[in-house]
Amino acid sequence: MNLHLVASLLDRGRQLERLSDGITLLALAYGLAPLVTHLSPLASAVCAVLLGLGLLHKYWAIRVALDAALFARLATSADLTADTQALDRALFELSLKPRASDDRDWPARSQAALGLLRRQALCLAAQLALTLATLLTLPFTG
Repeated sequence: MNLHLVASLLDRGRQLERLSDGITLLALAYGLAPLVTHLSPLASAVCAVLLGLGLLHKYWAIRVALDAALFARLATSADLTADTQALDRALFELSLKPRASDDRDWPARSQAALGLLRRQALCLAAQLALTLATLLTLPFTG
C-alpha cells in the first residue's frame, strides 16, 4: 500500500507542473514584449529568472512523473524483489543510474522520490513568490 500512496503523491506533481507552465509562459510572453514595446531591465531580469525557474521546475517534473509511473507499476508487482532488480538493471543500462544494483529498501526509495516532489514544489513556490512580489511592487516601480 505504501508504494500506491507514494505513486499517488508523486502523481500530484502534474498539477504543480501545469501551474508552473502557466507562469513560465506568462513570463515568456512578457519577456518577448520588448519586440513590440520597451521593457525595463528589471522586468527583463525578472522574466529571465522566472524562465530559469520554469525550466528547473520542468526538469524536476519530468523526474517526478517518471517515478510516479514506476511506483505505480511496482505497486502492482507480484514479485517486488525481482522487479526491483530488473528496474535497477534497466535504469543502469539506460545510463539513468550509476550502478546496476541498489541496496536501498523501498521506504528509502520512497523518501528519495518524495524529495524530488519537494524540489518540484520549491521551484513552484519560488516562481509564485517572485511573480507575486513583482505584481505587488509593479505600481511602485512603474
